[in-house]
Amino acid sequence: MLSDVLGLSPEEADSYRVLVSVASVTPTALAELVGCDILQVSRILGRLEDRGLVARSLGDATRFVAAPPAAALRAPLIQRQNELDRAQLELDSLDEIYRAVTLGRGATEVVDVIHGTEAVRERIGHMQLGARKEVMNFVKAPFFSSGNMTDEAVIERGVRYRVMVERSMLDEGAPSFDEIIQARAAGEMVRIAESVPLKLFIVDRELAIVPLLGSANAAKEGALLVHECSLLDALIALFESAWEKATPFVTSAGALRDAPAVDDLGAQILSLSLTGLTDQAIATQLRTSLRTVQRRLSQMMDTARVHNRMQLGFRAARLGWLDADQDGS
Repeated sequence: MLSDVLGLSPEEADSYRVLVSVASVTPTALAELVGCDILQVSRILGRLEDRGLVARSLGDATRFVAAPPAAALRAPLIQRQNELDRAQLELDSLDEIYRAVTLGRGATEVVDVIHGTEAVRERIGHMQLGARKEVMNFVKAPFFSSGNMTDEAVIERGVRYRVMVERSMLDEGAPSFDEIIQARAAGEMVRIAESVPLKLFIVDRELAIVPLLGSANAAKEGALLVHECSLLDALIALFESAWEKATPFVTSAGALRDAPAVDDLGAQILSLSLTGLTDQAIATQLRTSLRTVQRRLSQMMDTARVHNRMQLGFRAARLGWLDADQDGS
């Protein structure tokens, strides 16, 4: 934080934090506290002194004291806030211009073509970082994304993530089960479908990217960037319809509502079972034995008082074990 606000190096920020915590200190003692050599600390103290963050002790000029944090940080914070306010005004102005231009686009201007894999990845990454409300994503083989399934920093800002994965991708391991667990832990909602109609990435219901899928090398060719128009509305409606039909994917017992005596492994086995994976495929995904999977499923069938996996799926749905409202918890 100090580095961001004051433009300090990590070593300078650490030294100032130490100085704040002591009455006064010599360069030698500070060097020991921050783990730097005396020459480096002397340079750090000189830069902090130039910035008005430290001063020499009145009683002993060989010792240094920190300037009061409130006095030292208030002016830079006010300056940074003013810069952010000006940037926000500029952003609002540019957004108004963009929306005005978008509304005036002709039929041939609502869809742009992005050429090249890297250009598509970069655009998806920028769209994720700029998301304000929601990211909606169809994931279909071959795996083609800007990196991780989820940007945790974006989720921390309150952006909702909904990702629907084609079931065959679980067999192929891309994304891996570990990636899905990490995404769910970060707050992403994940559902599994037997098939996904197309690759799709929608941000804030304002922009969509549709990677081109016409050939074996389609992912390398580029994608369509769809602006606000009836086509985007149709893509959003397609996502919502498919989302309602897909199976919620849970990775912890806490996401199962009213499911008795089910731990995290049991929740994962149940979730994968309901997507249609075989017992062996489930065992492979979870790095456990086939016997363990079969035993756990048998226990859950006994609990639900059913005789086969299909009945278990119906019973779990009826009891609300995989309730859609719990999908994002």
